[in-house]
Amino acid sequence: MAEQLLKIGITQGDPNGIGWEVILKTLSDPRIVELCTPVVYGSPRAAEHYRPLIAECEALQWHHIASAHEAREGELNLVSCGEVAQITPGKPAHEAGVAAVEALQKAAHDLKEGLLDAVVTAPFDKEMVQSDAFQFTGHTEFFGAQFEGEPMMIMCSERLRVGLVTKHLPVAQIAAHLTREKILGDLRTFHRSLKGDFGVVAPRIAVLALNPHAGDGGLLGSEEQEIIRPAIAEAFSEGILAFGPFAADGLFANGGYTKYDGVLAMYHDQGLAPFKTLSPDGVNFTAGLSVVRTSPDHGTAYDIAGADKADPQSMRNALYAAIDLVRNRRAFTEWSLNPLPKAERERTRRDMGIKELTEQQERA
Repeated sequence: MAEQLLKIGITQGDPNGIGWEVILKTLSDPRIVELCTPVVYGSPRAAEHYRPLIAECEALQWHHIASAHEAREGELNLVSCGEVAQITPGKPAHEAGVAAVEALQKAAHDLKEGLLDAVVTAPFDKEMVQSDAFQFTGHTEFFGAQFEGEPMMIMCSERLRVGLVTKHLPVAQIAAHLTREKILGDLRTFHRSLKGDFGVVAPRIAVLALNPHAGDGGLLGSEEQEIIRPAIAEAFSEGILAFGPFAADGLFANGGYTKYDGVLAMYHDQGLAPFKTLSPDGVNFTAGLSVVRTSPDHGTAYDIAGADKADPQSMRNALYAAIDLVRNRRAFTEWSLNPLPKAERERTRRDMGIKELTEQQERA
């Protein structure tokens, strides 16, 4: 019996951004439905608005459904939600923000109900989505509030994985949010994710400093000595292979990051600036939760929306990553679940082999 394909939800993001363009370009490859069962959450009107603008998407056909429960393998499934009265590519609009949130909430509901195996989110405008009903600063924070666990943003590619201690915070507030407990908790989460989600047996993690030159022994700041280094030492005592703190410029400039399986950055731009330079088509993964959520590593790109200039590679990678992460996580759970019966089976096989060998020798 053939293995059932994973159902991967895809949210439309901001209908006025490049979300629909990268979704349509990604799904225009007929091989996608051989890898997974896509379930897109968004406006049919928006889908039809952008489809004629993209040559390779003219023949694309939808199977319209009410929820992921009705999704069919081998087809492109569309859950109608997040409708907008007017689509204006490149124009920020609160109506578009409301539509993005509606699609996101519908996908999260189906994920929570077990109707999806993972969700890939197209970008929305963080300002346009704000309302009394939605006050999250990003997708990571939204999923953290909806699902079990402590969310951690990990930017990942085949070349590099970067985890963030603080995410969407004003720079002036970063130092105040850094504590030994927070960094230690994120090292634990990063360590578990590298093992369970990425299949790294004994992950090595480089931890970045906050201040220039790693504080220069306290001359340029005390956070390294008082907060970051003690967190690293405690993590190491727990068996987590954490090293540092390293000055960010030196670690990335001389290629030192290649010696590690992950890099833990203290704040958003410290980690994302080098990551996007080294991995322009990377993926944003929300680790630490009971579910898998990924996204492309770019924003709404209003400046090129509706012009058929959007590169879908990051969206493709986000979809591929979602599939791999679900499979890796399930395999790790199976490998690590109740190892005693497995050991007993191996002992029985060994004893039976010895018994058979002994009988063969006696017959000889």
